[in-house]
This record gives sequence, structure tokens and C-alpha cells, in this order.
Amino acid sequence: MPQLHRTALFLALFATLPLAACKREAPSETSAATAADATPGKPQQGQPQLGTFGFDATGMDREVAAGNDFFGFANGNWVKNTEIPADRASYNSFTRIVVDTEKHTRDIIEGASANDRASGEEKKIGDYYAAFMDEAGIEAKGVGPVQPQLAAIAQITDAQALSRELGAQLRADVDLLNTTDFYTDRLFGLWVTADLMQPDRYAPYLVQGGLGMPDRSFYLEGGRMVQLREAYKAHIAKVLALAGLPEADAQAQAAHILALETAIAKVHASQEQTNNVKAGANAWKQADFASKVPGLDWAAFFEAAGLSAQQDFVVWQPQAVAGISALVASQPLEVWKQYLAFRALDRASPYLSKPFADERFAFYGATLNGTPQQRERWKRGIDATNDALGEAVGKRYVEKYVSAETKQRAEAMVHNIIDAFGKRIDKLDWMSPQTKQHARAKIAGLTVAVGYPDKWRDYSALDVRRDDALGNAERAELFEYRRNLAKLGKPIDHGEWYMLPQTVNALNVPLENRLIFPAAILQPPFFDPAADDAVNYGAIGAVIGHEISHSFDNTGALFDEHGALHDWWTAQDLKKFEAAGDALAAQFSAYKPFEDLAVNGKLTLGENIADVAGLATAHDAYLLSQQGKPAQTLEGFTPDQRFFLGFAQAWRGKYRDEALRNAVLTDVHAPGRFRAQTVRNLDAWYPAFEVKPDQALYLAPGKRVKVW
Repeated sequence: MPQLHRTALFLALFATLPLAACKREAPSETSAATAADATPGKPQQGQPQLGTFGFDATGMDREVAAGNDFFGFANGNWVKNTEIPADRASYNSFTRIVVDTEKHTRDIIEGASANDRASGEEKKIGDYYAAFMDEAGIEAKGVGPVQPQLAAIAQITDAQALSRELGAQLRADVDLLNTTDFYTDRLFGLWVTADLMQPDRYAPYLVQGGLGMPDRSFYLEGGRMVQLREAYKAHIAKVLALAGLPEADAQAQAAHILALETAIAKVHASQEQTNNVKAGANAWKQADFASKVPGLDWAAFFEAAGLSAQQDFVVWQPQAVAGISALVASQPLEVWKQYLAFRALDRASPYLSKPFADERFAFYGATLNGTPQQRERWKRGIDATNDALGEAVGKRYVEKYVSAETKQRAEAMVHNIIDAFGKRIDKLDWMSPQTKQHARAKIAGLTVAVGYPDKWRDYSALDVRRDDALGNAERAELFEYRRNLAKLGKPIDHGEWYMLPQTVNALNVPLENRLIFPAAILQPPFFDPAADDAVNYGAIGAVIGHEISHSFDNTGALFDEHGALHDWWTAQDLKKFEAAGDALAAQFSAYKPFEDLAVNGKLTLGENIADVAGLATAHDAYLLSQQGKPAQTLEGFTPDQRFFLGFAQAWRGKYRDEALRNAVLTDVHAPGRFRAQTVRNLDAWYPAFEVKPDQALYLAPGKRVKVW
């Protein structure tokens, strides 16, 4: 069921996978590799996990000059000697950690499943997993579990009934806060969060949806996309045929469905438009929909969606909503019914018999992302259970694997780096006192959550049955949807966690001026209690600095200390800030992972600003933490070298070509290879590695982008 995508409102460190794999690899495809079996968060005594001081010197390629390719210098041998596992589209430092975390969550979930005395949440966890793992029972049911939904779609006889069905399908499956998911295959997506204009209250955000492939470009562009469209049409036909439709009918309906989705894609906003916060801040009343975006029967839609009493909405892409609504009226009813039937089957495929699951993987995993092999069923079962009951699993994960000492050390580092960022604000020579006053207020009001929430989610209302895999997934989605609707009209809960403790990532929430660092990221190579301080500051310190800096990137800088969308800059200061952003966008747009495809410097600008400012702040914080101690060289590496190498090794990663192309098109994060080259903007990097003006990464002092 739904996976995470990203918008400009919630700024995560990392997109765990390319969008298509995340959305389509059922129930999720998060990461992979082999790694040492370490306990997350538990301080390790003696030697660090990597090398003698927390750094993998064997992964370097010293034949590469640091000034020509710092990523290759730090990671070249690792890249040469590492294979992406057959069931993965990519492999990186984040996914290395996930393997350990996956082992521990597997122990928790399978233990619950095997415990015939389990009760409460423990029983729900066990039953959810057991239902997914009951392959014999699922095979025996065939397509039966989705037949009631198909029958309901077949009964649609007019536009009002269609609108009602579309409203009944609305779910909180657009995640405005995480790594790459501003995308839903339902006609529209909903997210409930703080109101852009009034951050002391919740608002429902309505966003574009309706596509089976990751982005409008997959439907409208030439080249590789032409072949993908043909493969997608064949996938649609195969799914319909598996459900019992005659071959000729399946082929005809597949053509109709692809044509409809292409029409939807034509009215969609682009990735860059979607990430424009000011363009997305459209406050509408419910009464506005009928006049502004006619076509859909909005009264029937909102009633079926449980939103008939809600008066205030934020419409993120109004032109897309208008275009989609018009298509509801202009396209034949029978085509809409075919589309809805396919969407129901495709969405349910992970929980249906093997031919459905295999066909889903064949397109979304193999064709779209180049992944040769589907993940083992137990791994998909662990992901499915985490999706549905994540905080229940997370509570047990924290109890068993996360130490208070590691949490405290991470919190201390966070506050140290926040202080360092505040000092950077004080020293800015390009910012006026007026703007600095607001910036200081924002950094002073920043709140931080590390490890896990203080209050856990209550799953008592979720009905989980040990013999109903698809029903469990559908009820879990509905439970999450209703949980979000229940926020409307209530005060903002600033203690809510938008990531699970067992998630390897980090998050900035500009609407709440808040940072979240889940427990699972507090592991090597990001954080090792036994490692050298320079390496820890280069890795987890830069992560922390990255998230702090998101409060002041091209999106975060639009929000004030209260989380309100508020222009707190002087015009002159904003012009200087935007000029620095333009220079950084140009720098990243020059990187070309393929001859015919470059990084989109504007799409990735917020993440790149956060990397530059975060790394610089972490370096300042490291120097402050040493309190004048003499610099110590370890195994031939100076402190600055260890700091920058720790950063570069945190961005180790490999993609399959198909997945990398998808990521460049849809992800707001640049690929890790190019994020590692951020070092070229820091003055301290140059003497540390004796970088010369004739080397590829050299930037003259005036060309180094500093931003903050």
C-alpha cells in the first residue's frame, strides 16, 4: 500500500529509493546490502565498527586525486568491489544500515507471529505478518479478495456515483513530509498537517494524483519513455487478463487506460512546480471547488471522503486539480470504470496470488528500475507490517535495541551544531541586522526530537485478521486516513513523529520549526560511539547540520520562527541569498550521471543548500568541540581529512542505470556521488587535500558557494 514521497513542506535527508521503486515495489523496497550484525544505538566498546577509528580506509582509491573526484578518492575501491544485490535497485550507506535494522525488526515481528499467547498490539503485529506470509491461503483465494471492490466499480452508472467512488477511495497516501513521495495512484492524494497560512491549526492538503508511473514525464517524453509506456500498457493488459478478462478485451482496455492516464499527465504540475511552496499555498473553501474546478461532483466526493463538514482546504496544484476534475466529466464513464478496476487490481497485487505479485514486480521492479530479482517474501512481509503498525513495532524496537546513552550523546551533538549555526548567522557579512534578528529567533525556537516519540500511537481501533492479507492492508490504510481526519479542528500536536524510530533518515518540519532524528540513523557509518570525533562530525554531524540548514534553505527560509509562511527577509538580503542559490544550482546542473541527462540543479537546490550549510556548520561544531586540543593525526589522516572523508563515505552509493535515471528525474536529492562533492565549497577542504587550481573540483575562492 502507500509508500513515502516528498514535498517542499517536509525536508528529509535522503530519498531511500527512486520514487518508482518506493511506490511500486510492493509493499516497499527500502534498501539492501550485507553488514555486520550490530545493535542499533547500543554503544560499542573497543574498536569502532569501521577501521580503527571509524573510517573505512580500504574503501578508498588513492589512485584518484581528491581534487579531481573526491567521491572516487574516498569510495573508489568500495564502488569497484560492491555489487548491488539482485533484489535491489540501489545500494548505499543508508541501505547498509537498514539491513541490520531489518534483522532486528524481523526478530520482533516474527516473534510476535509465533507467540500464540500474544494479545493487544503484539497480537496485531503477529497476525498482520502471518496473514501476509500465508501463501497457501492467499493462493487459494485467487482474485477473490478484490472482487467486492470490482463489483462496486461495475455498479457505477452515472457521474455522481463515479464522484462518490473517487471520494471513497481518498486516502492519506500522499506524504508531504518524507523523502520522495508527492505521488499517489489514486485520483487525488490527501495529507493533513499544519496550515501554511495558520500553522496553529491543521488543514487538509489536496494534491494531484492518478498516475501509475512516477511522473508526467514518463507519459509525455520520448526516448526511453516510449518503451516504458509500451511496457506499462502490456502490464495493464496482463493484470486485467489475470483477473479473467479475455485477451482482446484486456488489450483494448489497456489502451483506454493508458490514454486516460496520459491525459491526466498532461494537466499535472511538474516536479519543480510541485516544490514551489508559494505556488502551492492556495487556501480554498469547500464551496470554491464547484466553481473553480468543475467536472467532478465535489459535494458527492467530499461526502464519500468523510470531509463534508470540512470548510478549509489547501489545494497544492490548482491547475492539475482543475484539469483532472474536467476529465472526470469529459472522459467516457466506461473508461473511468476500466481505469478504477485496473487500479484496484494493481494496488491489491502484493496481497493476491503469486501471478499478480510477480507481474507487479516484473514491471515496477524489473522494467522500471532494473531490479533483477524480487525481494524474499519475509522481507516484503516485514515492510508491510511496518507500514501498517510501524509505531507498535517501533516501541518494541526501542525497548530492545536503543540505548539512552546514545540518544543523549546525539542530543548533545545536535545542540552543539545548533549553537554553531547560530554563530554562523552572527558572522554573516551579507545579511542585514533586521533579517539576522528573525534568523536568530528561528534558530532559538528550533525544537529537536531524537530517537523516538514520547507518546506512542494507539492501534486499538485497527482490525487485524490472521487470514485476510488484503483486508488488513485496506483497513490499515483506512485507519491511517481516519486518524488524519481526526486531527482536523484540534490543536497541533507538536509531539507527533513523522518517521518511525526504525527508519534510517532524518527530517526537518518547517511548518513546526522542528527536527526529527530517528534512532536507526544513529549507527555506523553515520554515528559510532567508539569512533573518532572528526569522523562522527563529518557523518552524523553533517546530517544534523543538513536538517538544521533546511530551516534556512530556499524553502525553509520562507517560514518564520513560528512555522508560518512569512516574508521575513529584506529585499536586498533575499536577492543575495537567491544569487547564492542560483550559483549552487548551476554548479549541480553541470554534473551529468549520463551523457544525455544532467542533475537538475533547481529541483535539488534545497537539498544542496542544506548539504553545503550543514557540512560547514558541522565543521565549525567539530572545531568548537575540540576546545583547543592539539590536532592529532591518525594513521596518516589529519582531523580535517578524517572529517571530510567521513562525510564522503556517508554518501557511498550505487544505482542500477534505470533507477538512477528515475532518481535524477524525480528526486529532489542529487545522487550521492555528487552530494559528496559538496566539499569543494568549503575553504578548509582545499589545504586538507592539497587541491590545486588545475584540478577538476577546484573552485576559486569567489566561486565557492557559502549561503550560510
